[in-house]
Amino acid sequence: MLGAGVRQIGGRVELLDLPEPPGPGPGEVVLDVAAAGVGNWDDIVRSGGWDVGLTPPMALGVEVAGTVVAVGSGVTGFRPGDEVLGHPLPLRHQGCWAERVVVDADLIVAKPPNVPWETAAAFPVPALTAEQALSESLRVAENETLLVHGAGGATGGLAVQLAVLRGARVIATAGPASADRVARSGAVEVVDYRDRSWPDQVRKWSGGAGVDTALNAVPGGSADAVRAVRESGRLATITGDPRSAGWGVSFADVYVRPDTDQLTKLSALLGEGRLTLSVGLALPLAEAAAALDRAVRGANGGPVVLRANQRPSKS
Repeated sequence: MLGAGVRQIGGRVELLDLPEPPGPGPGEVVLDVAAAGVGNWDDIVRSGGWDVGLTPPMALGVEVAGTVVAVGSGVTGFRPGDEVLGHPLPLRHQGCWAERVVVDADLIVAKPPNVPWETAAAFPVPALTAEQALSESLRVAENETLLVHGAGGATGGLAVQLAVLRGARVIATAGPASADRVARSGAVEVVDYRDRSWPDQVRKWSGGAGVDTALNAVPGGSADAVRAVRESGRLATITGDPRSAGWGVSFADVYVRPDTDQLTKLSALLGEGRLTLSVGLALPLAEAAAALDRAVRGANGGPVVLRANQRPSKS
């Protein structure tokens, strides 16, 4: 089967001829991959900075949407023909940038029938990251003020939407190209991150004290974001920034993990239209290197996905 990945850690991304996955073992399912998400985290895997359970040669990719084609013993929640999505780590046989993949059945959830394959594939990692940042690291409560720095990206944009659903008042930073979209997502104020005075603008909006909580989704952006947070407030970053001191603000690093209960609820919100995500670019497996480069440079216009066994989704 075809896949896209690396022959060695740190190697270039290329099209690979991979062995077909074995029949599913206990608790596993085999998926025909319709689409797989591409993010800067895949470059961390490529360069050896994130152990996802496999060694090269291997397909990359840690989020998937596809159709169940075989189920292993003990699997009761899925059957062949079911459409699913997931963040199935650790990887079992190959990564998700492949025509077929074996996954742990406990790490996938039903795909809402009205959600396109590309959207479903791009959804798991940013949605789980945003949810875990808001509910676990920041514990954002109703009527609190939240800054989302970098709301134009997939994770930041979903964080805005989730925070609004929690009853928080959200102020966001974004560039001109995404400002209107972020505002439609529910942010009460959108500040241009290119203006170096933006933290002062946020503090002014909050009455001078600063926001209660902040989520940083911009590499290196925590040092600016902390300036907008009130004394004894809370800051979380998804970018691995160095700890930013200031105002007695608590600091948390967020590293996404699979969570089926969370993903089930998030996928339901996506299917209901209460969460939205627009894909910016969909490419075939043969163009995986270009897709990853686009994601690493910044997928302006929406996340990037790879298409594999594309077929119409159930309606």
